[in-house]
Amino acid sequence: MSNIIQSLVERSRKAQQVLCTYDQKKTDEIVKMFGKVISEHAESLAKLAVEESRMGVYEDKVAKNKAKSRIIWNALKGKKSIGIIGRDEKAGLIEVAKPMGVIAAATPCTNPIVTPMCNAMYAVKCQNSIIIAPHPRSKKCAIAVADLYYKELDRMGVPRDIFLVVEEPSIELTNELMAACDAVIATGGMGVVKSAYSSGKPSYGVGPGNVQGLIDEGIDYKAAAGRMIASRIFDNGIICSGTQSIIAPQKDYDTVIKEFISQGAYYVDDQTVLNKLAEVVFPNGVINKKVVGQSVQTIAKLAEITVPENTKVLVVKPEMHGASVVWSKEKMCPIMAAYSYKTWEDAVQIAYENLIYEGEGHTADIQSDNQEHIEYAGVKLPVSRVVVNQTSSSMAGGAFANSLNPTTTLGCGSWGNNAISENLFYTHLMNKSRIAFVKKDWKQPSDEEIFA
Repeated sequence: MSNIIQSLVERSRKAQQVLCTYDQKKTDEIVKMFGKVISEHAESLAKLAVEESRMGVYEDKVAKNKAKSRIIWNALKGKKSIGIIGRDEKAGLIEVAKPMGVIAAATPCTNPIVTPMCNAMYAVKCQNSIIIAPHPRSKKCAIAVADLYYKELDRMGVPRDIFLVVEEPSIELTNELMAACDAVIATGGMGVVKSAYSSGKPSYGVGPGNVQGLIDEGIDYKAAAGRMIASRIFDNGIICSGTQSIIAPQKDYDTVIKEFISQGAYYVDDQTVLNKLAEVVFPNGVINKKVVGQSVQTIAKLAEITVPENTKVLVVKPEMHGASVVWSKEKMCPIMAAYSYKTWEDAVQIAYENLIYEGEGHTADIQSDNQEHIEYAGVKLPVSRVVVNQTSSSMAGGAFANSLNPTTTLGCGSWGNNAISENLFYTHLMNKSRIAFVKKDWKQPSDEEIFA
């Protein structure tokens, strides 16, 4: 192990031992501060994130900094996470929460502010310390967050080292850190997630996104288009839960597309233009880093095509869906693929085949008022979350309007080679001891009763 990582882990362990002496109230004051500081400095941190990562939208990052800090603290306040957290007299069980220790968190350049914040809030809520290993294109952001936290931790008399940053990150140092800590959160590309699961430590990772958007017949097409466009263009499309496709009923397909166009979409069904775009967005079948998190105008210029200045999103019409078609994959920029279906079963099948190609285990965006159709898709699609009549990019990671855990780490289950098929929450970062008593008035059932 390098001296850098050894020093960071030793300092973190020492600070974590102090953190464990605090009661629930003082611990929660630290957690609240972690969120409040990001909300209060949302603008300056968003500006730094855009400048350093060279992707995304300043206004959207401001909104994200404010929204995530608020919803996460709102979900955490009042929750017990230290000592005895549950008693079940009938079952004869008492649950005791205990820290895991030092958490290693690999964080992405696509979400360089709120991911360190979220991970830190959940870690410290359970009295773990945390060490952030940022993507190299977001190290200034991680250090800026740390500096803001240190001012407040000093004021509170809390050791700074409960929150540490690998200031000059590399793949080698991140791998060393993950192997040296007690548990790992890996949010980013599949390389870092695979490394986390190879670290020998309990790990929570994410899978690739490719959110399929299904529009049911008879839904309010105007409202559905508005939500789906907002989902796709948020932060220039770098959010993993952003809607990737429009799967619309064949009989109303033209009406649906006209609605998207009226709200800022530029529709591309000419094969020559599609080929030009494909060469720019997916050269050799792989997403082009030059288009990730960039505007429609930038992408159009690269592809040498002309679009109206006020265009918000490109909507492409591939000839096919599913395997070996690049438009079936995740597009980390303001582009959506459009398909038509005859029956709802066909719509779900299109989404299924795209997900199997990429994004299995992540999310589906359904615009529908038909409960039977919604449940059919929920049963059939290999996804961990189905978001109904919402803006997926800002709500699949939890929102005041739904009951999903608020998070920046969206587990994709075994489909995405992840340990959890839900949104990461503070409960994933605690150990539990269970004190088991003899149940009151218990009796052993007879064989007849057991096998009846």
